[in-house]
Amino acid sequence: MVEDRTYLLTRVFSSSRLSESKWPYMYPQGQDDSSESKLRNGKRALEDDDDEVRQSKSLKSMGLINGSNGEEQSDSNNNGDGDSLINDIGRDNSISCLIRCSRSDYGSIASVNRSFRSLVKSGEIYRLRRQSQIVEHWVYFSCQLLEWVAFNPVERRWMNLPTMPSGVTFMCGDKESLAVGTDLLVLGKDDLSSYVIYRYSLLTNSWTSGMPMNYPRCLFGSASLGEIAIFAGGCDYLGKIRDAAEMYNSELQTWTTLPKMNKPRKMCSGVFMDGKFYVIGGIGGSDSKVLTCGEEFDLETKKWTEIPEMSPPRSREMPASAEAPPLVAVVNNQLYAADHADMEVRKYDKESKKWFTLGRLPERADSVNGWGLAFRACGDRLIVIGGPKNSGGGFIELNSWIPSNDRSPPLWTLLDRKHSSNFVYNCAVMGC
Repeated sequence: MVEDRTYLLTRVFSSSRLSESKWPYMYPQGQDDSSESKLRNGKRALEDDDDEVRQSKSLKSMGLINGSNGEEQSDSNNNGDGDSLINDIGRDNSISCLIRCSRSDYGSIASVNRSFRSLVKSGEIYRLRRQSQIVEHWVYFSCQLLEWVAFNPVERRWMNLPTMPSGVTFMCGDKESLAVGTDLLVLGKDDLSSYVIYRYSLLTNSWTSGMPMNYPRCLFGSASLGEIAIFAGGCDYLGKIRDAAEMYNSELQTWTTLPKMNKPRKMCSGVFMDGKFYVIGGIGGSDSKVLTCGEEFDLETKKWTEIPEMSPPRSREMPASAEAPPLVAVVNNQLYAADHADMEVRKYDKESKKWFTLGRLPERADSVNGWGLAFRACGDRLIVIGGPKNSGGGFIELNSWIPSNDRSPPLWTLLDRKHSSNFVYNCAVMGC
C-alpha cells in the first residue's frame, strides 16, 4: 500500500510541478513564518485558483487532506492526531511515502498544510531521506559573479537561486564552493585580510552569512559526505601554506579542528572514497613545488597517511600556480580525473596505485589550464560542464556519463545547454 501511495503522490505533485521560470518560487511562505525578508525570493502563492482546486481534489481523494482546505486540516491535526500527515496510514507510512518523492515536489508538498510545511522546512525530511539512503543530486554552478543556478540532471530542469549578497571585494575576487547537507557554501575574501563565507540554505531558499572557519584560509581541498565536510590545507591571508584541516557540520553549523596533515599544501583537491577523506596534489614546500602525493584521513582513527603518486599526472610543464587544482571526482568509490590538456578521462587503480586512461572528455570541455571546467561526481554519474574560453558570447554544455566497473571508454550524453557569456566560475553538487 505504501508503494501505491508513493506513486499517487508523485502523480499529483508532478502534474502541478512548476515550470523552469516558476521554480524560484517553489518555497511557499506559511502564515507562521516570521522572516519575510529571508524568503522574499522564495515565496509564492498557489499558481491560480484552478490549479489549487485541482490539486486539492487530488489530495482529498488520496486522504492527505479533508474539509474545505489544507490549512483547516492542519488546524484539526494540531488538535488531534497532528503528526499523522496522511490520513488513514499514520505518520511512519506517510514519511515512507514522502521521502521517496522528488526534491522537486517538496515545494508543493509544503503547501498542503503546516504539518507538511514543517516537515520540509525544518529539514527533517532530508534527515530521514539520508537515514534511508535516499539521495537526489542536483548541480549548482555560477557563470556570473553573484548569480547561481541549480540543475536537476534527472528531470533536466533549471532553478535560479537568489542573488548573493556581498561587498565589491568578494564579488570580484576568487571564490570557492562546496555543497554539504542542504547548504551551499561559497567562500572568499571580503577585503585584503578577511575571509568570509556565504551560506545558501535549500530549506529557506535564501543566503545568510556562514560561520567562519577556525583557521580562515583559501585554496584548500574540500569534500562533503552527508551532513559533514572536510577542508584541508590552503593558505592564510599572509600567503602561508597551511597543514590545517577542519570538519564542518551543516546541521549544527559548527567547525571542528582536525589533526594536521603530514604536509602543508594549497591548490589541492579533496574527495571522499570508501568512507575516508583524501586530499590530492597541490603545491607545497618552501619552493612551492608541485606535490604528486595525496593524504588519506581516517575518520575513526583521526590519522593522516601519505599516499605516493596519488595525484593525476600532469601532461605538460607550466608554472604550478597557473594550473587549476586536480580535476578529480569519485563515483561508486572509484576515483576519476579529467586531464584538461589532453582532453582525457583517467581512472585510479587503488590496488596498483596507478592512473590509466579511459577515453576522451566531451568536445566542449574548454578551459584555461583547467580553470573554467567543472568535473564533478553526481550520484552514479560523472558530470562535465564546459563553456567558452573567452567571455563575450556562447553557451555552456552539461554532459553526463555513468561509468561501468570495467575500463570501457566514456560515452557522454548531452544533458542540456545554457547560454552564457562566461565559463564556469564555481560548481558544487548537492546530494540530499
